[in-house]
Amino acid sequence: MFSGWPHPHLLWAMGGILGILVLATVIVSVLAKRNPERDLSELKSRVKSWWVMATVFAVAMSLSRTVSLGFFAFLSFLALKEYLSVIPTRRADRRVLFWVYLAVPVQYLWAGYSWYEMFIIFIPVYAFLFVPVRMLLIGETKGYLTAVGTLHWGLMTTVFSLSHLAYMLVLPRTEAAPVGGPGLALYLVVLTQLNDVAQYVWGKSFGKHKVAPTVSPGKTAEGLLGGVLTTMGLAVLLAPLLTPLEPLEALTAGFIIGVAGFFGDLSISAIKRDLGRKDSSDLIPGHGGILDRIDSISYTAPLFFHFMWWLHY
Repeated sequence: MFSGWPHPHLLWAMGGILGILVLATVIVSVLAKRNPERDLSELKSRVKSWWVMATVFAVAMSLSRTVSLGFFAFLSFLALKEYLSVIPTRRADRRVLFWVYLAVPVQYLWAGYSWYEMFIIFIPVYAFLFVPVRMLLIGETKGYLTAVGTLHWGLMTTVFSLSHLAYMLVLPRTEAAPVGGPGLALYLVVLTQLNDVAQYVWGKSFGKHKVAPTVSPGKTAEGLLGGVLTTMGLAVLLAPLLTPLEPLEALTAGFIIGVAGFFGDLSISAIKRDLGRKDSSDLIPGHGGILDRIDSISYTAPLFFHFMWWLHY
């Protein structure tokens, strides 16, 4: 098993997640009995999906480093595949997609070997330059700018951004960070997902002023503010358990995750709005597709990673 697992703090955190899921299940069950006329099928599907996702994540985190990295690489592959299935592509681009998909294992290889310099430039520099060259050799110029832009954006969002979560797993234990990288990864995932929930609840309860009504009508300033403040509070509470962050640093991390998660969600919403879709797919009952679940973390993962790298590594 890799460094940091099964550290007692990680087990406590996993137990907390289990407790939240049990509580959510009980609440839904009570609501269904008290209000049998209400259609709670979507809410029930969401809770069941959370059980599956939490279980898969916990198993992936508890096994060897190779298995854990493979899990996140597979998640990137699914997200990239889903992205490429919903965006318009040219027939000529099919011969380029092999190289786009190949970027997934290569990027995670750099993470597995902790080769930070190559990890941080492989997709933004080498893939950015190579994919257009392969497209140019095909010779199709119609729609070239749109095609090269959408492919690179997809790689950056579904592979480069998500791979920062995987790189956290290989960060070593230190005296200040006894839980190590797995603790940071769990901290980020929990706060990102709870931030989504908090912004939804605050927005539904008090939301009046829409932030970007043409992109996501349900997003409000009240939801954003309430979600960010909630995430900052949770960040301070969880920091001693999983991270080396001091209270002020944890507040800053919570602010970064809260704001970045909001705009990550909006970014994917803009794509779906542009394509005229409600969800990226129906893979996860009650939640949509992989893109619908990694939208926030595509922004929070790289920002939180570099915040931690700058402060403690």
